[in-house]
Amino acid sequence: MRLVSYTRHGRTRTGVLRDNDDVVDVNRATAARLCDEGAPRPVLAADAITPSTMIDLLAVGQPALDAITTTLAWIDGGAMTHDALVADGSLVPAADVHLAAPVPTPGKVMAIGINYRAHASEMERELPDHPTVFTKVSSCIIGVGDAIHAPAESHMLDWEGEFCVVIGKYARHVSAANALDVVAGYMNGNDVTVRDWQRHTPTWMMGKSWDTHGPTGPWILTADEVPDPSALELKTYVNDVEKQSAPTSDLLFDIPQLIEYLSTAFTLEPGDVIFTGTPAGVGQARDPQEWLKAGDTVRVEITGLGSLENPVIAEPNRG
Repeated sequence: MRLVSYTRHGRTRTGVLRDNDDVVDVNRATAARLCDEGAPRPVLAADAITPSTMIDLLAVGQPALDAITTTLAWIDGGAMTHDALVADGSLVPAADVHLAAPVPTPGKVMAIGINYRAHASEMERELPDHPTVFTKVSSCIIGVGDAIHAPAESHMLDWEGEFCVVIGKYARHVSAANALDVVAGYMNGNDVTVRDWQRHTPTWMMGKSWDTHGPTGPWILTADEVPDPSALELKTYVNDVEKQSAPTSDLLFDIPQLIEYLSTAFTLEPGDVIFTGTPAGVGQARDPQEWLKAGDTVRVEITGLGSLENPVIAEPNRG
């Protein structure tokens, strides 16, 4: 199931992107189904089981996914015509919406540095004994098609295609053996980095959290459709030229290990996002070095997770 946050007429709601490019508004469509089935207070029931915001939907957990599956089957069964579903807002053509970041404002955005052996080598760093954890502030998150701003304060703007994990349950002290049970799904990410600002402090955060420097999406592929998250391929392109390519099996600390490590210190919550690290091929490590600039386009693709493409523009006038 491809969960999306879609924006239309200035409002962002939660949906499922289908193969025919319709977006099913999971809240409205579930209300329509419950009404058709004669359920009491169908709108209130739909609000409870399939909320219209992604974090609330993820917090409901498996019951929400079960309700959505039932609703999708009801739609496919023809209980209402396509035109009727469009008329009541249960279906929206993808061409009529903007796909926002799947989790528009995560509670926590955690990121892992130096998590591919080849990337550690190109950055001239020793392999870490523990995951190298830093944070990206949630205001840096943007969606597919949104512009990455090239700041006036630096020309050292770099790409970092990444495999992202979306947490689906409250979790603390989770063992690696049980870690995948708390994952809602997976998505593409781009840990855009201002390299000189990254070096301002050992925590890296000032170079990692500029507004617009956290593209994610275009959807969350639910965990049931990714039986082995270590069996995917990640590629990053700049202006259609391949810059990064690696299997997710090359992660030094895999997803279960990361979840165990992070949840030792703090509670993971529905909608939290983990950027798991970038492979070799970043601009800083090239000879000569390469930097993103206005007019460029960056695209991150991971098996089954679609294409996260973002243009780069000069940061708009702040005056």
